[in-house]
Amino acid sequence: MRISVIAGVFAITSRSSSNVAAFQVAPLPDSSASTTRRVSMLQSTAPEVESEEETKKWKESIKELCAERNIPFQKIKNARDLNSCNNSPIMPNRVYRMGKVTDATEQDMGILFDELNVRTLVDLRSRTELRDEMNGVHVHHDEEDSGAAALSSSERDVFEGFHDLTWSERKGVRSLNKTDEVLLDESRKERHFVSLMDEFKYVRGTLSKLRKRDIAKAVLKSPGAVVSKRVRGNVKAIFLDEINAGGLPLLNELVLKMAGPGIKYVLDLCADKSRHPVAFYCTAGKDRTGILASIILSVVGVPDEDIVEDYSLSANVYAEMNDHKAMVGALSQRNLDAKTFLGAPPQVMRDTLTAIRKNYGSVEAYMDSIGFGPSDREKLKKALLL
Repeated sequence: MRISVIAGVFAITSRSSSNVAAFQVAPLPDSSASTTRRVSMLQSTAPEVESEEETKKWKESIKELCAERNIPFQKIKNARDLNSCNNSPIMPNRVYRMGKVTDATEQDMGILFDELNVRTLVDLRSRTELRDEMNGVHVHHDEEDSGAAALSSSERDVFEGFHDLTWSERKGVRSLNKTDEVLLDESRKERHFVSLMDEFKYVRGTLSKLRKRDIAKAVLKSPGAVVSKRVRGNVKAIFLDEINAGGLPLLNELVLKMAGPGIKYVLDLCADKSRHPVAFYCTAGKDRTGILASIILSVVGVPDEDIVEDYSLSANVYAEMNDHKAMVGALSQRNLDAKTFLGAPPQVMRDTLTAIRKNYGSVEAYMDSIGFGPSDREKLKKALLL
């Protein structure tokens, strides 16, 4: 039984089923004692030693750090400059991480485009997420297109003046605008659709980790055609059981494994200083966005615990969004354990950084494996640090 066949079966099921003028990024705390205190809180809340009092202190610390570092948008969630991470050498106003920007208010747009002057937006969401956000607007585009060729009226307001481009591993970069005119001057503004993950990639990645005997067992429970509802249900159950058991560390592992080409494309954009400032985002700015941010922060020399701290600032974003339909890493919430997947526990990023070094040797070696080699990393560092 070929894994690709089973993955294809599940894929069928998945498809069916504050004041702007006064705004400034808050400076980093100067007190080393304050930094030590916060890191120790994060370390003390690993799942195996978590207590109610420690959890309360951790949440207070996260709330304090979010007030310091997050950009005070009204609707855009979880937004901050990578410069704001403790011990980050990245220059201000080069690269931002955030949640989706399509709900931006007039004030938010003033901050994003007038104050911060963001010129390049990178949407990491899946085609399914983009389609769902259209609120019933039918979008005409190929299966591999990770972006939308049609925009709702609210989106047109937010992204007015942006040149839309979609990237896919097979077809490369293509324009979604009616005109192919390309502006090469400093007025150029771009929005890139780069679908890092979708349900099918998660299925392929998950099933590749399972024994063939386990996969065959699901099929043999129903001695009919491989596309029967019972077989699809059995395979889906195995996939979801594995995902829920593995939690966010497995989700991050699969993103690293299956989204390498897309990650490289975004890193190339960040390495192009002519496109700065760059802002990349997914639905909540937590998982796919968090992986990209951790790779960039690590390669420029930010210590692991500071990367862990930055990731943990995403802990409350889903509660703030209050949207039970918002996807988690391109997967539907209804199939996931909310307690496991909607937060951002410090141990998750620790485990992810440890897994990168275990599986690839180092963050640099991982970047080599996706085609982002030493010369690319040097270009990225020059763009971000000088």
